[in-house]
Amino acid sequence: MKKTIAVATLGLLVVAGTAYGAAYRIPEQSVNSTARAGAYVAYTPGADAAFFNPANMSWLEDRAYFEADLTYIGLSGISYKDNRTPLYSGDSETESFLVPTFFLVSPDYNGFRVGLSLDAPAGLAKRWDDPYPRTFAEEFSLTVVELNPTVSYKTCDMFSVAAGIRGIYADATVTSAGMISRDFGGVTASRDMEGDTLEWGFNLAATLRPMDNMNLAVTYRSNVDLELDGDATLATSASFAGSPFYQGDGKVTVPLPAVLAIAGSYTFFDQLTVELEYDRTFWSEYETLDFIYPTSLGNPFLTSAFDLPKAKDWEDSDAWRISVSYDINSFTLMTGFGIDENPIPDATLSFDLPDSDAKLYSLGLRYRVSEDFDLGIAYLFDDKDSRSVVNDSVNGTFDEGRAHLVTVGLSYKL
Repeated sequence: MKKTIAVATLGLLVVAGTAYGAAYRIPEQSVNSTARAGAYVAYTPGADAAFFNPANMSWLEDRAYFEADLTYIGLSGISYKDNRTPLYSGDSETESFLVPTFFLVSPDYNGFRVGLSLDAPAGLAKRWDDPYPRTFAEEFSLTVVELNPTVSYKTCDMFSVAAGIRGIYADATVTSAGMISRDFGGVTASRDMEGDTLEWGFNLAATLRPMDNMNLAVTYRSNVDLELDGDATLATSASFAGSPFYQGDGKVTVPLPAVLAIAGSYTFFDQLTVELEYDRTFWSEYETLDFIYPTSLGNPFLTSAFDLPKAKDWEDSDAWRISVSYDINSFTLMTGFGIDENPIPDATLSFDLPDSDAKLYSLGLRYRVSEDFDLGIAYLFDDKDSRSVVNDSVNGTFDEGRAHLVTVGLSYKL
C-alpha cells in the first residue's frame, strides 16, 4: 500500500480531543459506556466487558455474548478570537462521523473465558479554512482501529484476572498551507500527507468481588508508539534558498498513551448500581514531535518549518466519572457524569488540537426484547471549557468546543 506522510509542525494524531476525550483518546465505545459517561469498568454486564474490563467476563452467565454498536459523533466548530488582529481569527469546520464497534465473549471453559473486541480508541478530525489557522492545521484526520483478543481466568469465586493483545491500525491525513515568514515579501509553505501503520500492545485487568453486589476493579492498557512511515510532499515559495520542493520518505512517531483505570461499583436492592471511576492517561510520553527524513531538506525554510523537532511536553491527565444504572421491568435506565482534564500545556497548545478541560453528561436505556436479545440507545454531551492562551503561535481564546454522541446497539446471548 502506498503511504504518504505530510510533515506537520504540529501534532499528527491530535484531533480527537476536540471531540469527546482528553486529547485524542476516545473512552466511549458502546451503548453502556456512552450512557454512563465512561464510568464503565467495575460493573460491565454485557459483551463489551471484553474491551472495558475483560476480567469481568468471568462473572457473566455461562453463555456466549455478542454486541454490535454504532456511534454518531457530531463536532461543533471551534471559535478562535485572536487578540492581535481579527485577520487571525477563525472557526473550525463542523464534523460528523459514524464509528462501528463489536464485542464477543465465549462461554466458560474450566474457569477461562475468551473475548474479542473491535474498537476505535482514538481518532477523528479537525479542519480550518481561515488563512491563519490553516497555516498550522488545514486538515487533520485520524482513524485508529484496535482488534483486542482477551482471556480471563476466575481464580476463585471472589477474584478474576485477564490479559489481552492490542493490535492497532492507524491511518492519518494531514494538510496545511499558508505564510510561514514575512521576510522577502512573504514566504509560504504547504504539506500533504496520508500515512498508516500497524502496531502492537497489551492490556491487563483484575476484578475483586468481596460480596456479590460489589465489584472493585483495575485495568491497564499499554502505551503503543504509532510509527507512521511513508512519503512526504513539501513545498515552499522560497525558491531562492535551495530546492523549494521535497518528495520522498519520511517518518514520525507519536504515542497512543497508556491508561490506568481504578473503579468500584455497588448494587442496591438488586436493581440500582452506582459506579465511581478514576483513570489516568499517561500523556507525558508525548515529549516532542520529530519528523525524520533520509536526507537533508536543503531549503532552510522547509527545514525550519518541517524538520526541526517541536516540543510538546504534554502532562499526564486525570479523569473522574460517576454512573448510575437502574433495572426496572424490561428496561435498564442509565446516566453518567464525568470531568476530563486535558494534558496540553499553554506553551504548546495550537490549532491542531485546541483542547481544554471538559465536563461530560450522558443518559441512555436498554430494552430487553426477550431473555436473549436487547436493544439500546445512549446520548453523551461533551462541553469543553473556553481557553485563552498566549504562546508562539496563539494569542487568543478558543471557545464553543462541543460534541454530541449518539450510540445505538444490539446484544444477543447464544
